[in-house]
This record gives sequence, C-alpha cells and structure tokens, in this order.
Amino acid sequence: MTLVVVPVRYPLSKHSRATLSEAIRIADERDAELTVLHVDLYQDGKEVTRTQLKRAVEREFDRLPSVRYVVRRGFLVEETILDEVAAEEADVVVIGAKQASRWRRTIRKLFSDPDIETFLKGKLDATVITVRANGQSTEFVSTDGGHDDP
Repeated sequence: MTLVVVPVRYPLSKHSRATLSEAIRIADERDAELTVLHVDLYQDGKEVTRTQLKRAVEREFDRLPSVRYVVRRGFLVEETILDEVAAEEADVVVIGAKQASRWRRTIRKLFSDPDIETFLKGKLDATVITVRANGQSTEFVSTDGGHDDP
C-alpha cells in the first residue's frame, strides 16, 4: 500500500494545517496510509505525546482513516524526518514550504547551491511535495515516480 508521510509542528501552525490538509487530500486520492510525524528536539526539552498530536489533528480535521501518529526525538528536525521517511519507505513526503526553506539553509551549510528537492530525491525513493501556507503545492517526483512496482 502507498504511504504518505507529513511532518508537522505541535501545536499545529497555519503552515502545518495547510501541509496536513494537502497530505490528507493526497492520501485520500491515492488510497494511501498517512503518517503524521512530529519531531521533538532534544535541546528544547519539550515532549509531545502521540495522543496530544492525534487530538490536535482530529480537532482540525476530525477522525481520519488509515492514519498513524508518530513522535520522534532528535537533534535536527531535518535529519529525523529523513530517517523516518527512509525507515518507513514512504512513497510520498508532503512538507511545508517553510520546512523546505529550513532544509535549504541546512544543506547550504554543507554543500554549495543546494536544490532541496533534488537532494531529497537522491536520498529518498519518494515523491516530495512542498506546500505553501495558502495550500498551493509543488510536486517533485523521484526517478521511479515514488510509486511501488506493480
């Protein structure tokens, strides 16, 4: 089955709600499972529970079918998201445009002239979709289209 992963902030921000809304639409359209991911940073000392994350999402979007709620801890949000997406072998990753910008800044420190979508496609075998706060999305397809082989 197809898996869509969407990293979000807690509490849900305007950008997270827009990104999550698009991820829900994509999961529904592709008859996919959805993983809602939140990353707690060790250095922040805050701990969000899966129950808190689930309640926040359900307050905004009601109860959703085929959804898994995941909270991971890490030092870098970007690395933790990549680890989760790779471990789960996600087919589609829906990230907010603000998150993509943060990834660009992080990667820019390591490489010259990074293209985050190309970088992610090289690291992940998934379609990467970025979403702006207004709900407008841009899709970047991996070399195999981010789809399972028949």
